[in-house]
Amino acid sequence: MEIKPLGDRVVVKDIEAEEETTESGIVLPESAKEEPQEGEVVAVGAGKKLDNGERLTMDVSEGDRVIYGKYAGTEIEFDGEEYLVISEKDVLAIVE
Repeated sequence: MEIKPLGDRVVVKDIEAEEETTESGIVLPESAKEEPQEGEVVAVGAGKKLDNGERLTMDVSEGDRVIYGKYAGTEIEFDGEEYLVISEKDVLAIVE
C-alpha cells in the first residue's frame, strides 16, 4: 500500500531539526521555536484541476526537501510512520 494524494496536495515526512544551544548553554528544544517546518516530499498529487479540465503542474516533486508553515496540513499515521498532508500552496520553499 501507498499514499496517493489528490489534486494539489503533497505528503511530507517531517525532518527532525537538531536542538539548538544558546551561547550561555541553554538548550532550546524544537517545540520552543516558532519557525516553519522542514520535511521531505514522499508523494505528490496530480495537480490542481482548472475549470477547463486541464491540470496545473506541481512545482514540487518526490524527494524534494521543502519548508512549510508550522500549522499547515493534516497529520496522519500510515504504516507506523507520521506524515503530513498539505496543499501545495502551504509549501513556502524548496531547499536545494
